[in-house]
Amino acid sequence: MATIKAAILGFGTVGQGIYHVVNEKRAQLKAKLGVELEIVKILVRDTKNERVPGTAALLTDSIEDVLAVDGLQVVFEAIVDEEPAFTYLKRAVEQRCHVITANKVMFAKRGMELQQLAKTKGVHVGYEATVAGGVPIIKTMKNILLVNDVSRIQGILNGTTNYMLTKMRQENWSYDEALAEAQRLGYAEADPYNDVSGQDAFKKIMVLCDLAFGEQPNWDDVDVIGINTLTTEQLEDAKAKGLRYRHVAEAEKREDGTIVAKVAPQLVAPDHPLYPIDDVFNAVAMETNYIGTLTVTGPGAGMYPTASVMVEDYAEIIGKRAGFTVSI
Repeated sequence: MATIKAAILGFGTVGQGIYHVVNEKRAQLKAKLGVELEIVKILVRDTKNERVPGTAALLTDSIEDVLAVDGLQVVFEAIVDEEPAFTYLKRAVEQRCHVITANKVMFAKRGMELQQLAKTKGVHVGYEATVAGGVPIIKTMKNILLVNDVSRIQGILNGTTNYMLTKMRQENWSYDEALAEAQRLGYAEADPYNDVSGQDAFKKIMVLCDLAFGEQPNWDDVDVIGINTLTTEQLEDAKAKGLRYRHVAEAEKREDGTIVAKVAPQLVAPDHPLYPIDDVFNAVAMETNYIGTLTVTGPGAGMYPTASVMVEDYAEIIGKRAGFTVSI
């Protein structure tokens, strides 16, 4: 049976999750795809730190070692920043490797460029994990766009801020108390700026703009407002009125073709699709011309939700190449 050789770039939470999912689902993937998937290299900063037992022989701190693997076909990327992630993936695509990424920062800026290059090389780019973790919003939107037009997107795209707003409403916690608990549970980083400021959600809504509208608004024209502007009194007042604050990332294509976007706390009523979404869950509501409003929800982050959709991207890519559809 043929073997597909793959590499993982970055071996933090998501990278380790990919390794575990690939090994746990090895037999199932083999049965459904008819090929074996083998992780042959893992790019890390410190090769002396064997984070997962049994991986020492796979570790390298050189992208040259990764790209030198004979017959390398798939690259999973789980690096945090735009660079060196984009450069690494561009080189992999140029070598005709399929690439699968969870990097929203890089993809919001360079995703269209990477996909255009991949098209010229006859390979695929999987990016389901760049938006909303385990929520299959990219795949769902791609299917919808085959027939429907999407005119508006509203989403809860950051689990940290949604958890904090939930606790501030339910438990009457202050902003600082909610943040401290989110950090204790591992939902928020030691430096929570990207989450609480709205920058994380902003990058994700830009990825969705590219997919839904084929372009993004000018980033300088997008208002990005964090949840630290909210007071306990505002949340209590909203609760008394039966309303809830959600940190909403939204984008709309107007009739004149103009795309507008915003990230900010919004009051939503019980009939709003984002009203019941609590804790670390994410949700995306899409307004379409034929279906109406469709909402997709699920866990927004974490090792296994994110890693599993990346492996699903792999299965879909290999399935497309073989001419059939795969679900795992």
